[in-house]
Amino acid sequence: MTHLVIQAVLAATVLFFVFNLAALHTWMERKQSALMQDRIGANRAWIVFPRWLAPLNWLLRSFNVLGLFHPIADAIKMFTKEDYIPPKGDKFLHTLAPCLSLFFALVGFAAIPFGNTIEVGGHVINLQVANINVALLYIFAVASMGVYGVVLAGFSSNNNYAVLGGLRASSQMLSYEIAIGLTVMGIVMIYGSLNLQELVRAQGHYLFGWLPLWGFVVQPIGFLLFIAAGIAETKRIPYDAPEGESEIIGYFVEYSGMKFGMFYFTDYLETIMIASLATTLFFGGWQVPYLTQAGFQFPWGAAFALAPLTVSILQILSFVMKVLFFCWLFMAIRWTLPRFRYDQLLKLGWHYMFPLALANVFITALILLMVPK
Repeated sequence: MTHLVIQAVLAATVLFFVFNLAALHTWMERKQSALMQDRIGANRAWIVFPRWLAPLNWLLRSFNVLGLFHPIADAIKMFTKEDYIPPKGDKFLHTLAPCLSLFFALVGFAAIPFGNTIEVGGHVINLQVANINVALLYIFAVASMGVYGVVLAGFSSNNNYAVLGGLRASSQMLSYEIAIGLTVMGIVMIYGSLNLQELVRAQGHYLFGWLPLWGFVVQPIGFLLFIAAGIAETKRIPYDAPEGESEIIGYFVEYSGMKFGMFYFTDYLETIMIASLATTLFFGGWQVPYLTQAGFQFPWGAAFALAPLTVSILQILSFVMKVLFFCWLFMAIRWTLPRFRYDQLLKLGWHYMFPLALANVFITALILLMVPK
């Protein structure tokens, strides 16, 4: 019973963080694009309290100016908009499609380790909702199922442009799934595990006694290919051909209200998932350089003892900050590069990224055979 309660609390914590970060992404996207384009950005969603609560108005003024209430305004708008289903569309599949996309985007987070362990009330808790032995395969499996929601959205809408968007999205996601799967093979071969918690712990060693042996150090080409293929999996600029506004609008052209909001939310969840995987596989996950369970142990001999709870909190904060960094990086790429033409997009995946990822696996295997254990 205690185990079930702990897992429920971990699951609720992960969902709370992921949902709020995805909502915050809408604000981040507006503000970051405004900053890059020398604009002010969103700042017109205001909350005004009665005059007798004037101190609260003063406290909320900074939130209003920054536009932090825009995610709330977005949610209200989507919940109150009319839910439109095309007269000749399939009502059941039209409703099922966004649910499938959102569900499969969420369940993958169960296997992401956001910390090492923490002791509460005599129980040592592994900071991971589901400690799956083949967690990497599980995440790729559930992520690949999300394509069904996209395809169903296109076909159930009975709209030629929506069908075209669904076909584009499915071919793009299937093409880049092969590349992204190959990019992580080198990491699996080096660290010898598909368990993400074990992969993170294996990155706690040091090269030359001072350089953290994180994934991007041992697999730099794999890391760059993973980032490129991962952004393609999220279907966002420069890989947003399935929803190109100037061409076909996309597979969700016949969606409104919260059903559209679920597709919109799924894109941000997929972005956070790729950021979490990049952090876990290539940036040491929750690892902090020179931080052990006893505290900091620096290469030059200095040491700084810390309480176990403090160590656990620092590791969780390390994971969160790395994920936020990758989210910022994806946003910067999104507002820097133009959209690929669709033939260019598939050519990039099959003619360049796939051979490079395959060569990276071959070279990694060759080096592992040559280097004595």
